[in-house]
Amino acid sequence: MIAKSISKLYFKLSGWKTVGSIPSDVKKCIIIGVPHTSNWDFIYARLGLYIFDYKIRYLIKDSMFKNPIAAWFFRTTGGIPVNRSKSTNLTGELAQLLKNADTLYIAIPPEGTRKRVKRWKTGFYRIAVDCNIPIALAFIDYKKKQAGFMKIFYPTGNMIEDFKVIESFYSPEMAAIPDHYNPQIFERDD
Repeated sequence: MIAKSISKLYFKLSGWKTVGSIPSDVKKCIIIGVPHTSNWDFIYARLGLYIFDYKIRYLIKDSMFKNPIAAWFFRTTGGIPVNRSKSTNLTGELAQLLKNADTLYIAIPPEGTRKRVKRWKTGFYRIAVDCNIPIALAFIDYKKKQAGFMKIFYPTGNMIEDFKVIESFYSPEMAAIPDHYNPQIFERDD
C-alpha cells in the first residue's frame, strides 16, 4: 500500500517511530488520541495508523469538509464530519456504527480541540460502555518522537475511577504544546 510506504519513509526520515499495537483479537474499539494540541497531531496520528495498517474512522470538525478536495481527502482517509456548534446524537450514531460492523476502530480526540479545555468530552467512554468494547489508549509523544498505543483499556462502568486510570497514562510533556494540554478528564476537587 502506497500510504503505508510513504508513512514509514516519513517516520524514518523524521526520526519518529511507532510503538505498541492493538491486539489482533480486538475487532472493535474506540481509539482515543491524546494529547491533541497541534495540527501536526493529525498528521503523525494518521501516518502512524497507516504504518500499523489499521483501517479506522475518525472524527473531524465539519468545516474541514467545505472545500471539495479537502472533503474528498478526509472522507477517503476515514473522516466523519462533526458539527460542534450544535448538539447532535453523534454518540448514538457512532454506537450504532460499531454495533453494525464486524470490525471497526473509531478514533476520537477527547479534548475536542487543540486549545486547552477544562474537561475532555466523555462520549468516547459512553460509546465503549454501551457497545461493550475496549478503549485503545493512543498517544503522540513529541519529546520521544513516538506515536502508538500504550494500553487496551476495558471500561468497568465506574466512570470516575476509570477516568483516573486513563488520565494516568498521559502527561503534558508528551504534547506538541504542553500548555494547551489539560491532563484531567473532568473537574474535581481531589
